[in-house]
Amino acid sequence: MLRNLWLLLALTGLAFAQQSPAPAALSADRLTRLDRLLQQYVDQGQIAGAVALVLRDGKPVYERAVGWSDKEAGRKMTARTIFRIASQTKAITSTAILALVEEGKIGINEPVGNFIPTFKKTTVALKDESGGAKIVPAKRAITIADLLTHTAGISYGRELHIAPMYEAKGLGPAAGNGWYTADKDEPVCDTMERLGTLPFVSQPGESFVYGYNTDILGCVVEKASGMPLDEFVRKRITDPLGLKDTRFFVPPTERDRLAAVYASGTDGKILRAPEGSKGQGSYVDGPRKSFAGGAGLTSTARDYARFLEMIRNGGALGGARILAPRTVALMTSNQSGNLHSTTGLGFGFGFQTVDRYGASGMAAIGAFGWGGAYGTTYQVDPKSRMVIVLMIQMMPNATDIQPKFMTSVYQSLVD
Repeated sequence: MLRNLWLLLALTGLAFAQQSPAPAALSADRLTRLDRLLQQYVDQGQIAGAVALVLRDGKPVYERAVGWSDKEAGRKMTARTIFRIASQTKAITSTAILALVEEGKIGINEPVGNFIPTFKKTTVALKDESGGAKIVPAKRAITIADLLTHTAGISYGRELHIAPMYEAKGLGPAAGNGWYTADKDEPVCDTMERLGTLPFVSQPGESFVYGYNTDILGCVVEKASGMPLDEFVRKRITDPLGLKDTRFFVPPTERDRLAAVYASGTDGKILRAPEGSKGQGSYVDGPRKSFAGGAGLTSTARDYARFLEMIRNGGALGGARILAPRTVALMTSNQSGNLHSTTGLGFGFGFQTVDRYGASGMAAIGAFGWGGAYGTTYQVDPKSRMVIVLMIQMMPNATDIQPKFMTSVYQSLVD
């Protein structure tokens, strides 16, 4: 009988342990500072609203929705609010590329011209003394690795000496902020094939130039896999991970879940952004033909944090393996030397990396992250076992909420 009593107590204790949350090691008192920070930006009219989410060991230890998703419509921000994530799309497209690398369908150092013929021989526009462009041949072929690290010399075509050429081809200034394609009535590969006929701004492998690199990779995914980018992302990444709200376009029935875009006015207060490519965009009613691998996705804080947790966990989560651990190591370690930065930041195959403590606030060496044009930002810190996500919709964004948010998260760590 005594043996049975001990067995009962053991089973009861096991059940309790399974139901109890793991210790967060984030100070509850210090996290109230984060509450105050987010509310302060809303109360002062610097942002309309925000969703913040912090995972530790894969479990939520902080989640807050503050303010408004659409102030004029009276809709409050919630954990289910959908955001335009712009350049946070790049990490997902880079994951798609590396999944195909693992299958042998793409080579890391393979020329992009093997997939997009107009990239077989590219050119570079050198700025002359009069501000014009002198066109010269590229010294070598652009590779997949160049695109993953943004060292291909490809910008968004907004530089004055090339902007007219890009605009004539429906790119650069003709595409809103350059990266925006949600209103294009053509597949992304048509756009990228046209891009290959234009001159770029630097020789391949010689400098870090932020631009259409990952949009080109989105086309490579389509060419190598034989399916549209949205379908590949859904079948190979979002469906296996259970990311139901990560899509290139929001279904019309869910338009009220999409947060409105605001802009920082001259007085620092929010103004509702206009319709069109430089404001609200066509993420609900667009043609749904252009799947921009560099900036086209919409998502929620919970969805994106789950994607990042898969990366932090070595490429697998919840029984779904997306990438091998060695592949994830390539993504999250510096693959570009000092081309991205000489101050302790690097760039891997899809993420900015922290190579020196202090280079990105309090993020530990080995942390990685990026952000998006609408103000969204994230950090994954393997040493701290954390995934940190902040979602806002501000473009342009003149606030300093992102670094202060990250500092507020890190100062709450007490282990």
